[in-house]
Amino acid sequence: MNEKFLIDINDILSSGYVPELFAQDEKDEITGKVRSEAKSIGVPDIAEDLWNFYLDKTMKNLHLCLCFSPVSEKFRIRARKFPALINCTSIDWFHEWPEDALIGVANRFLKEVELPSDELRENLAKHMAFVHLSIGEANIEFKRTERRFNYTTPTFYLELINFYKMLLSKKQGVITDQIDRLEKGLAIMADTTSRVDNLKKELEQTQKIVEVEKKQTQELIEIVEEETLKANDEEEAAAK
Repeated sequence: MNEKFLIDINDILSSGYVPELFAQDEKDEITGKVRSEAKSIGVPDIAEDLWNFYLDKTMKNLHLCLCFSPVSEKFRIRARKFPALINCTSIDWFHEWPEDALIGVANRFLKEVELPSDELRENLAKHMAFVHLSIGEANIEFKRTERRFNYTTPTFYLELINFYKMLLSKKQGVITDQIDRLEKGLAIMADTTSRVDNLKKELEQTQKIVEVEKKQTQELIEIVEEETLKANDEEEAAAK
């Protein structure tokens, strides 16, 4: 994160101590706690000797695990500026993962993902390994044609797996939302269809009532017309 950290790490690797880390009263407290143990192995009861005994004890029991990427010039420059990174450490070089290791790692991380079948999971793992290895081959061609380096580390492979899991989850979420919307739409349509059917039944009943009322109204009109004719005849008779 910050190269200033390497100053303290370099001091810890070379001497087991970061200068000015403890105030004098804290150092006195530390030497007081190791005094009896130091005396038991013959260390003189002198503050400086007790402090050196503490540092030796620290160096024997304190272990650091540092992880550096060899990509670009940073590692070379840091190794030159902070020699304890090389002189006071045992270096394990991790080379490219073989195909079976890539497949195994992908299978392990894909176990957390819900998939239709183990066969699909295995095929996905093989495809991820194929993609990662193909990029390595493309890097060689890129260096040949462009005279530039492009690095593909195991970290990129892990990021590929995480990206797939993220993308899969995102797409599954979109599909789930679409399913929910479809189900809600179908429920609304079913409810509407049911209401329409009920309205049709009510309409049929209403139409029957209307027909009865229409028939009764027609009969009433005929009676009214007959009565009107009679009334007119009586009016004419009355007028005469």
